[in-house]
Amino acid sequence: MKAAWYTSLGPSSVLQVGEQPTPEPGPGEVRVRLSVSGVNPSDWKARLRGRGAGIPFPLIIPHSDGAGTIDKVGTGVDAARIGEKVWVLNGQWKRPHGTAAQYITLNTGFVAPLPAGVDPADAACFGIPALTAWRALTIGGGVAGQAVLVTG
Repeated sequence: MKAAWYTSLGPSSVLQVGEQPTPEPGPGEVRVRLSVSGVNPSDWKARLRGRGAGIPFPLIIPHSDGAGTIDKVGTGVDAARIGEKVWVLNGQWKRPHGTAAQYITLNTGFVAPLPAGVDPADAACFGIPALTAWRALTIGGGVAGQAVLVTG
C-alpha cells in the first residue's frame, strides 16, 4: 500500500512516501480502505517533538483521523460490515500506524458508521476535535444539569 511515514522526529522533511505492507486485521479488528486522512495539530507536533522520550516506534505512519470503507474484518467481527462507510478516530494513538496510508486496521471501537450525506473529508475532521471538546466539557466534573452551547 502507499503510505507516508517517518523514522525520526523532525520537520515535514523527515516524511517519506512510498510502499509499506498492507495490514491484515486481527481479532476484533476491521481494515479500512481510507479515502481521506485528517491532520491535527497533535499529529504534526508528535512528529516534530515526539510524545515523551523520543520516537516510540521504529517507523510511524502518522495521523489519527480519517474516513473510508471497511474492506476486510478479523475474527469476531460480522462480515456484513464489509463495504460499510466509516470514519476513524485515534488511528495512530499509541500505535505505529495511522491514517496517512491507503489502509489501516483498528479495533471496531475506533470506527463509526458514516451517516448518509456526510462528506468523508468532513468526517476525517471529527475524531480528535470531538475528543478534545468532550474532554474540555468533562474535565471539571461534567455538564449534567448545565446548559451547553454547541456552535459550528
